[in-house]
Amino acid sequence: MFRASEGFRKSRELLFKTGPDALVTCTIASISGNAEIGSVAAQTRCNGRKGLNWLGASQGHVQRNNRRMSLNTRIFFVTDVHGSEVCFNKFLSAATFYKPDVAILAGDITGKLIVPIVQKPDSTYSIWWMGGEKTVRTEQELAETEKAIRNSGYYTYRTTADVVANLESDKKNLDVLFTKVMVDNVERWVKLAEEKLKGTKVRVFISPGNDDRWEIDEALKKSNLIVNPELKVVNVDDHHEMITMGFTNHTPWNSPREFDEKYLGEKIDSMASQIKDMSKAIFNLHCPPIDTGIDSAPKLDETLKPVSMAGQVFMAPAGSSAVKEAIMKHQPLVGLHGHIHESRGTIPLGKTKCFNPGSEYGLGVLRGLILNLSEKGIKSYMFTSG
Repeated sequence: MFRASEGFRKSRELLFKTGPDALVTCTIASISGNAEIGSVAAQTRCNGRKGLNWLGASQGHVQRNNRRMSLNTRIFFVTDVHGSEVCFNKFLSAATFYKPDVAILAGDITGKLIVPIVQKPDSTYSIWWMGGEKTVRTEQELAETEKAIRNSGYYTYRTTADVVANLESDKKNLDVLFTKVMVDNVERWVKLAEEKLKGTKVRVFISPGNDDRWEIDEALKKSNLIVNPELKVVNVDDHHEMITMGFTNHTPWNSPREFDEKYLGEKIDSMASQIKDMSKAIFNLHCPPIDTGIDSAPKLDETLKPVSMAGQVFMAPAGSSAVKEAIMKHQPLVGLHGHIHESRGTIPLGKTKCFNPGSEYGLGVLRGLILNLSEKGIKSYMFTSG
């Protein structure tokens, strides 16, 4: 569980419902004694107490509390949903539930696997799923199974046994199919976002990460609502600019957007040179800075299996030296990171506060960060999980 670092004057944890089927665990920390904690509402159970109204708030909603008048901006930040349909839907719901001004989904938004749904001559379907073969006999059962597969971050593909056999022997066409299914899903998500967030004033930024194929960039461009900020300088509000980079250093998985540290540093510096006020800048860099605790991942052996010591998985830093050097050099206000799912937390690097909300997409859990900014800096922040 996240712990507020030294220097924070208030910190407490909450457990509250965001709907009939969801629980959200939050850690709130404020920079100053009377920071925006009062804007976080909870009709909750807190430390075993039921029905708690915290600081006069109600109904489990996050209120704006005239933030516009004080030139404050609330950001909701999420990363690494990896194709999970349920996590993406939660992101869209949170974009209105938490009342953010800006919602950011940064990096690794696509899935990693296609699950064939093979139609049989008797009109039933065969699906290899959850370690075994499953036979589906009704359309309702098929729809429920497809939903469960998509929620786990995998793609579904209705087909026949002959097509599956051909694809297994033709890796090139299989790769083409995977790209098409991936792009189609991103396009569908874009339309879903436009439907759900139409009429709201939430600014939505969605960008790729190292695991995402280059072809999805065109799908993100098709939206009038969503902005892909990748490798750009964008204005988050009237006071804060943001640079974004989904590239990472090299990993054992040889994903599409991996580069040498030198190249990463050059890309960051190129964007940073365009920032007008670094003290109010946001560095949205998918890879976390190395050796900071928010980049600790299981160490792998030559067979890509986790290394264990004394019965415990050995963790090792997997972040980027270029990202760390850039943050120490430029000292932006905030660093927003992801990539390493296990390392939820926050760390100061000089004057910069760096965050990694982590990811549990495989369990259908959306981990996120609410960041309240003012023209003077970070006012408060809150990790969420639901």
